[in-house]
Amino acid sequence: MAHAQHIEVAQLSITEWLRAGFREIQEKLARRRMYRQTVRELNTLSARELADLGLHRSMVRRVAYEAAYGA
Repeated sequence: MAHAQHIEVAQLSITEWLRAGFREIQEKLARRRMYRQTVRELNTLSARELADLGLHRSMVRRVAYEAAYGA
């Protein structure tokens, strides 16, 4: 016999909804800034300095993405 469950969804006020949306946008912008800053800083390093860190120039964007978004 099938059993149905009643699930209540909390309703957000328009103010709470806007605040949540604004926070999400702020977080996304902060992560994007971190990504861009990391790429910029790693690109200023010489090939020798990158090698000392165990990196190749082709890895800069991936490492920056992992730093900002954690993948």
